[in-house]
Amino acid sequence: MTENPTASRPAQRPATRPAGRMFPDGTGPAADPAGSHFERRIRSFQPRRSRVTTGQADALRRLWPVWGMDIDGRQVLDPGALFDGLPVVLEIGFGMGEATARMAAADPGTGILAVDVHTPGQGNLLRLAEENGLANIRVANGDAIILLREMLPAASLDGMRVYFPDPWPKKRHHKRRLIQQEFLTLAAPRLKPGAVLHCATDWEPYAEQMLAELTAHPDFENTAPDGGYAPRPAFRPLTRFEGQGLDKGHVVHDLLFRRTGSRTGSRTEAPTGTPPGTPPGAPAGDRV
Repeated sequence: MTENPTASRPAQRPATRPAGRMFPDGTGPAADPAGSHFERRIRSFQPRRSRVTTGQADALRRLWPVWGMDIDGRQVLDPGALFDGLPVVLEIGFGMGEATARMAAADPGTGILAVDVHTPGQGNLLRLAEENGLANIRVANGDAIILLREMLPAASLDGMRVYFPDPWPKKRHHKRRLIQQEFLTLAAPRLKPGAVLHCATDWEPYAEQMLAELTAHPDFENTAPDGGYAPRPAFRPLTRFEGQGLDKGHVVHDLLFRRTGSRTGSRTEAPTGTPPGTPPGAPAGDRV
């Protein structure tokens, strides 16, 4: 589609090309960084299409080379080195990034590796990081499953956050839910002993499943004394999405489970990737 160059344009004009094709020169996030190189029995995302504003595209072009990275599964990362030795928390799915930016501002001593495939959200989070001087955010584009399986060493994360993942409400789609034994088995070895996996959802049946799956997994223990849900911790901001749910009468449940220290490297060992830069042998909205 060709635009009229003489027409008046609003300050935040939507981009006219699909987000995945906006950065053919490699200055921004790739459409599918891992391609078909890896088997994906589970994914951390549900693809969504939406437009990228001019401001978001500008932030992506300028800041992606500084704070962005594609999840291609072809190198093993050192999360600590990404943040100059800070402890690192992995956030899977951050939507438009407002809550992530607020958490980063409130805790500058923790690095947040934020994973999503929602291009407008990636651009918005980079913009917020620049505007607020947040040097403790890195934005990763692609499938968090590939990041965990291929690119992160064992015991390299100090925490993990999964806020408001896609509940997949239809029964035939429950197998697509992220918080299941397979994902927990993959995630546990990447967490240091004592690190906390923090999940939150406003979908009651999914909350019940999360609680059951986490309770049943031998590598995690509930931090709630009664073995149930936890109060929303002060460090997790009330998000716009969450506020909309509360307005509709939804109940939000937080689950905080600690990685136990007795099974380091259990079941799933360190990723199969080779040393950084050596090639070995998907896209997350705010709901993953």
